[in-house]
Amino acid sequence: MKMEFERRARRPEWLELLQLVVITARERDAGRGHLDVAIAALAGGCRAIQFRDKEMSDRGFVEVARAVQLRCIEAGALFFVNDRVHVAAGLDCEVHLGVDDMPVALARKVLGPAAIIGFSPESAAQAREAADAGADYLGVGPVFGSPSKSDAGPAIGLDGLEGYCASGIAPVVAVGGIDAENAPQVAAAGAEGIAVVSAVSRAADMAGAARALIASFGAARRESERRKH
Repeated sequence: MKMEFERRARRPEWLELLQLVVITARERDAGRGHLDVAIAALAGGCRAIQFRDKEMSDRGFVEVARAVQLRCIEAGALFFVNDRVHVAAGLDCEVHLGVDDMPVALARKVLGPAAIIGFSPESAAQAREAADAGADYLGVGPVFGSPSKSDAGPAIGLDGLEGYCASGIAPVVAVGGIDAENAPQVAAAGAEGIAVVSAVSRAADMAGAARALIASFGAARRESERRKH
């Protein structure tokens, strides 16, 4: 399928769209691939998809990324790739980076001012450095532990999450062991959004799981905002 991409301006409501970020996964035992997870998450109301695969070649990665991106465009959702700044540049999409990836300042130079750049820090100092270099939001965690990410560090807990949120360094999207039951606690800690993998990709009803996460987190976040005012 031939696809044409036009350079786009940043969407003004981008932060609101990060209320739920679904990170795709290949669930081989369930017969699910990245595109299957993305389609179901979008059907459930998710408006931010992050495509992450550490094993694919660049060619294979781009092929799947294009397919997922097209679905996101159709749904009015943001599309992120994980780590691969050169792919993000080629597809004119957003990117999420970690401490071992291209530095944020260089990624910003490559992608330009319109791209949304997320960064996963391992310390407050790294968070501050990334924000100063142009990161738009922080992916903070693991909050409760991460069964789907073997290289994740120890859980920071709700107190650790609250520390990042209260610092005001940048908006925070919490990740790691989050589900519909504990999402309200994450919202109360100050997170602007949540990112999940297995809570959707391994759910019997992936679209339903996405809807439940949005409803649970959204209601708690609205209540937290109400209490502030």
